[in-house]
Amino acid sequence: MRTRVTDPLLQPFTLKNITLRNRVVSTSHEPAFGENGLPGDRYRMYHVEKARGGVGLTMIGGSAVVSPDSPPSFGNLLLHRDEIVPCFRRLADEVHAAGAAVMCQLTHLGRRTSNYAGDWLPVLSASPVREPAHRAFPKEAEPWDLDRIVRDYADAAARCRAGGLDGIEIQHYGHLLDSFLSPATNHRDDRFGGTLANRTAFPRRVIRAIRSAVGPGFVVGIRMALDEDRPGGLGFDEGLSALRGYLADGVDFVSTIRGSIESDASLARVIPSMGTPSAPFLAFTAEVKRSLDVPVMHAGRIADVATARHAVREDLLDLVGMTRAQIADPHLVAKVADGREDRIRPCVGASYCLDAIYDSGDTKCLHNPATGRELRLPHTVPAAASRRKAVVVGGGPAGLEAARVLGERGHEVVLFEAADLPGGQVRLAAANPRRRDLLGIVDWRVAECRVLGVELRFGVPAEAADVLAEDPDLVLIATGGTPDASFLTRGADLVSDTWDVLSGSLRPRGRVLVYDDNGAYPALDAAEVLARQDVPVEYVTPERMPASDVGSMNAPPYLRAFAEHAVRTTPTHRLVSVRRTGDGRLAAVLRSEYAATEDERSVDHVVVEHGTLPNTDLHHELLPGSRNLGRVDHRALLAGQPQPADAHPAGRYQLFRIGDAVTSRNIHSAVLDGLRLCLPM
Repeated sequence: MRTRVTDPLLQPFTLKNITLRNRVVSTSHEPAFGENGLPGDRYRMYHVEKARGGVGLTMIGGSAVVSPDSPPSFGNLLLHRDEIVPCFRRLADEVHAAGAAVMCQLTHLGRRTSNYAGDWLPVLSASPVREPAHRAFPKEAEPWDLDRIVRDYADAAARCRAGGLDGIEIQHYGHLLDSFLSPATNHRDDRFGGTLANRTAFPRRVIRAIRSAVGPGFVVGIRMALDEDRPGGLGFDEGLSALRGYLADGVDFVSTIRGSIESDASLARVIPSMGTPSAPFLAFTAEVKRSLDVPVMHAGRIADVATARHAVREDLLDLVGMTRAQIADPHLVAKVADGREDRIRPCVGASYCLDAIYDSGDTKCLHNPATGRELRLPHTVPAAASRRKAVVVGGGPAGLEAARVLGERGHEVVLFEAADLPGGQVRLAAANPRRRDLLGIVDWRVAECRVLGVELRFGVPAEAADVLAEDPDLVLIATGGTPDASFLTRGADLVSDTWDVLSGSLRPRGRVLVYDDNGAYPALDAAEVLARQDVPVEYVTPERMPASDVGSMNAPPYLRAFAEHAVRTTPTHRLVSVRRTGDGRLAAVLRSEYAATEDERSVDHVVVEHGTLPNTDLHHELLPGSRNLGRVDHRALLAGQPQPADAHPAGRYQLFRIGDAVTSRNIHSAVLDGLRLCLPM
């Protein structure tokens, strides 16, 4: 067991006038948990949970905005409102009581927002250069704009100090300040353009105003792109020179960024997802640390404790950001300190936490449904008052989560899984080599079940008699679903599905049409796998664009594979029917979604993705003997209360379906089903 004395991660660090209890940070990010731009109870508890979980410093308000003409683009906090001060005080008091420090990031978004949001004030930037990701055409900031924004920065920083925070961090990549510094976005010919001294004039004025507003003892940091790594952008030497000036103006630490975030493709490189190397910017960060005498912080796909420990031990940085890792497990640091490192819930790098903000409104961890729901769901499952016998049928994410939670509750649990290996559709998705880290979702739950004494019976298809032989009090049906091709008017027996591709049972020769009527990951996974096998692929969707449910963090790797392997993409067309032609090939009939026209493709294989239909046979067979007749009381479920069991008093057990055994959904839905249903059992 490592101890606080020997573990580099657990060593304290003094940052100006505050001493952090360890080197682990949850860096600034915006989970979009605010209420009318203010950090309410949900926002507060999200950060308090990390503080209770042992983090040294938690940073709130990712891109919290200082001015009304910087309208929120992803749920940002509004630092220009005085009402935020008491919200900060309550949050800071509770975080401090749990032993952690807390800081806030502040910014003016500049062009990285919309002209059609908030108060519809014109978006501005150093120069009228459009940002591809948010698509705003900004106006060139005028001198009077800069005067008021300097005041707004200073006032926002003062509010952070008045709210009891330990410091602030200035955001300086992809937003307003760095639009002046970067040659790629600053085309001005006045005193704010041209030379490095001119391009740093406005950011330095902001920093000096902030320092004056908060005084000499308050911590002021900067999260900064020191090298934009793009043609015509800011280079490393100029980045270092600019930072030296900022340090002279009163900056106390730097959090390093390499790259730019103006497009989906570049953002995905700055915040790498699964299938990319671990900690790709550590060497860059170490070069910054060697070049300057300033505390250095960095976060960038440092998802595991071993990598974080190495970074601190080798003096590559001073403070290590494990932000997504603590979204997956906010108790990460406490588990390290307690010698339970092997029980940390892993971040698998799915970037669902980021994509979910745009997809469903706020941050969600792909496989920790308690994150962001701390007011309703605990991260530590409490023991039950009495022990029950439970049978779970199905070893996908829903079934494994149900078994884990019931095991944590102290119940006697048996899990049946027909396949030799657990994981269900997660294991299929992980067959795409780039997404193999998804197996961490399965492996962690299997390991937890073994620790908790859950009996795992893999390779055992469960019949009703097998379930009843266990004399259960509770039965969870998590048997998933099977691919659905019933939408076709003709030829459902002629097509393959994405499972065939990902399992390897289909090894096509010739041209393949992949039809995606789901809009999620499976069709993209199948198309990518086929393309990398040098199979000619056409991807067809009825939507306006490929995979509308795959967000901007995860789409770039698929689109890169499409471009590298010349995958043909056909949007706004629906697959209607498939028939066999005289030469043995398949004729796929496509109908336009916007005109009364049809087109026909001659291909060798058609692969369809239309979600799944639930496997319900076992559920229906067990239904008559259940006490609740399979019913779920939604009010009790959402209130965290036990499910009533009085629908059929003569029944022997409660019976429930979860995950895709209910209907076709995603991994997060599956594990949420398992957690919140079983938590009160």
